Amino acid sequence: MKSIVRYTAAATVSVAALLVSGVASASSFSLRSGTSAEGLGMAFAGAASGGIGMGAMTFNPATITMFPGRNSNWNFSYVAPSASYDPTSATRVRLPNGAIVPIGAAGGSNLGTGEIGGDGGFVPASYSAWQLTDRLWIGMHTGVPFGLRSKPENQFNASQIYGRSARVATINVTPTIGYQVNDWLAVGAALQVQYFKTNLKQAAGITATAPNTILEGDSIDFGYKFGVTLTPWQGTNIGLAYRSMIHHTLEGTFTTPAAVPPILAAGSNPIKANLNLPDSVVFGLSQVINDQWQAHLGVEWTNWSRFRRIPIVASNFGVPFTSLNFQYDDSWFFSAGLEYKYNRDLTLRAGVGYELSAVNDENRTVFISDNDRLWLSAGFSYQVSDKIKFDLGYTYLHVQNASVNYAGTHPQQGAVLYTAEAKPHVHVVSAGITYRWDNPQEPIPMRPVVRKN
Repeated sequence: MKSIVRYTAAATVSVAALLVSGVASASSFSLRSGTSAEGLGMAFAGAASGGIGMGAMTFNPATITMFPGRNSNWNFSYVAPSASYDPTSATRVRLPNGAIVPIGAAGGSNLGTGEIGGDGGFVPASYSAWQLTDRLWIGMHTGVPFGLRSKPENQFNASQIYGRSARVATINVTPTIGYQVNDWLAVGAALQVQYFKTNLKQAAGITATAPNTILEGDSIDFGYKFGVTLTPWQGTNIGLAYRSMIHHTLEGTFTTPAAVPPILAAGSNPIKANLNLPDSVVFGLSQVINDQWQAHLGVEWTNWSRFRRIPIVASNFGVPFTSLNFQYDDSWFFSAGLEYKYNRDLTLRAGVGYELSAVNDENRTVFISDNDRLWLSAGFSYQVSDKIKFDLGYTYLHVQNASVNYAGTHPQQGAVLYTAEAKPHVHVVSAGITYRWDNPQEPIPMRPVVRKN
């Protein structure tokens, strides 16, 4: 049965993997920007307090109680990143005899990576909410919470032993329940069913003909979310929620062009790896100022320090033969936004955010040009009819210059002594549509959850 579930999830994520951005649009390989067009237009301010429409269910399951009747929402985001690691010093290589020589003299390349983000990609997300009674809601949302597709434009480059390509793809299916306890308190909970797939390639040597070593694997594992919303007085919404860590046990293969006695044979070897994707806490505040203006604030903490050393274990021997050493820090995201109701149908919005990255100058890799970043966002909603609403959002992310320092102390240091810097930026545009399946003009039939004959 598990193999059937894994196969079905793999078929689903094979589509999502093609839609995932190449350069992370949030800290490390998180994909916050793909969750909601309405949220994107306001830098996700007020996400936990329901200020970003149905996309708020990603952050706080209790916000499902804010959508009367039966509703669905679909979002498609295009992430267009740009980054290139250009060497900042002469690249050298340490030979087996201990001598350090210029990489060109040893047959390697002096080139930087060239563009690592490719042509960008699409990120989908969907939501549904169904009100069963005057107090009880059920629903589901799907999305891509983490993702990365990174492939240097120059496949023969000075840093190729640290990475030739990387692909990380996830898909979350999240059944959700919410309960309106009273006029001022709602609670919600959700189950996270997450499929995770990764493929990492790096050159086994410095020459143009050096073959790749390939690490690939996948996993299906589970987590949860819970949250509350508070309405202490009319016009004020407060939200607080927690998303759990997900502990993944990847099963896959490690392909090496040469044997690594006594553990690995040349070719494909079965492996396992345990990794923890981070938990997070998010807070939101939404405040109505008057009939036209509404303000939103948001704070999110993500426990990226869980994502540190990942031992790669040879399944046939039960012992690790290498590890992926990330040594991330925790990240913070702060945002503020305003909405202006221009008329009955059109709402304009804008927002600003600032994110403190989990990645720093000591642990950054050539796969991810990540650093602290500024979010500048704008968007609008248009109520086409009582049943249909259209959203459009845009964000420009100005990322601080990102350096990589494989100069001797990097957690994944190899024989090549390489330093480089990228000047990253990201454009994100997102469109969404919300549809209400029942008639908003009619009273909602409040059927009992359990019916007695």
